[in-house]
Amino acid sequence: MSELRGQSEHAASDGPSPDAPLFDARLVPHRSLGQRGFRFLMLGCCCVSTLYSVPFYLMGAWPVVGFFGLDVLLLYLAFRANFRAARAYELLRLTSLELLFARVSSRGERKEWRFNPVWVRFERVEHEEFGTQRLALVSQGKSVEVGSFLGPDQKAALARSFSVALAKARRGPRFS
Repeated sequence: MSELRGQSEHAASDGPSPDAPLFDARLVPHRSLGQRGFRFLMLGCCCVSTLYSVPFYLMGAWPVVGFFGLDVLLLYLAFRANFRAARAYELLRLTSLELLFARVSSRGERKEWRFNPVWVRFERVEHEEFGTQRLALVSQGKSVEVGSFLGPDQKAALARSFSVALAKARRGPRFS
């Protein structure tokens, strides 16, 4: 299954098996800057920092050079932390018998919730101006937010496709 950053991917099937997925999505946070762009950005920052620090060094204000280098180092560390956080994802898998929602942190820690599709409610909070604000799975008085890192358009697309699959799961498996 290919990975779409910031968007859900799903596969629907009407197979005879009740374990066949009606909906299967891997939700990944969107990152606008890839590794190649990161290298170019860091190279550019290093060049600009070096270019502006040389005159200070030649004037005898050599401590300024260290501060220019510190800025580049802090920028590098901030982007590395951002890339590390981007390893987090969520899985949403729906069959006729079970709904599995798993949240995997950037450190690989996995937390799972399992629901009966008949008893789970899919909650969608809409804002008139800003679109879909929150998606949640609610069952037995407990709520779990889904795709909190997605944008409003991606949440709306996920809500539409997941709602159709959930309605199909509630009807039960088809063996014909």
